[in-house]
Amino acid sequence: MNIRQAQESDLAGLLRLYTYLGKEMPDPTGDKVTEIWRRIMEDPNHHVLVLDDGGALRASCVLVIVPNLTHGGRPYALIENVVTDAGYRRRGYGTAVLNAAKDIAVREGCYKLMLMTGSKLASTLRFYEKAGYNRHDKTAFVQWL
Repeated sequence: MNIRQAQESDLAGLLRLYTYLGKEMPDPTGDKVTEIWRRIMEDPNHHVLVLDDGGALRASCVLVIVPNLTHGGRPYALIENVVTDAGYRRRGYGTAVLNAAKDIAVREGCYKLMLMTGSKLASTLRFYEKAGYNRHDKTAFVQWL
């Protein structure tokens, strides 16, 4: 098991993992996906972390480092699209990719790491709290566009 930055060749495996998120996905064979993936791969502040288990992707999360003019110029980081293959949950894979994201945020000098979830499941909320996140310091608001 190896946690690493996604490579260009990981797109199909990543899209397979993303089906567990239950979100609308663009056509994986379309030019739009290829263009989005190219932009992600070229962005040094965009980190797609994957847990590679013998060539199969079992877990992933996205970390974005955001440059910032407050907090002494220290950036902040956002985590999104946290997912683990349903057949491999409760093995620490999700926690491992979150810890790898945290390591990058620390290395980049971020002053905070934020994560939001749409899940109301107690087990999901406990998972994030156990990984070191709290739901008491900030209030999140979302405006869907």
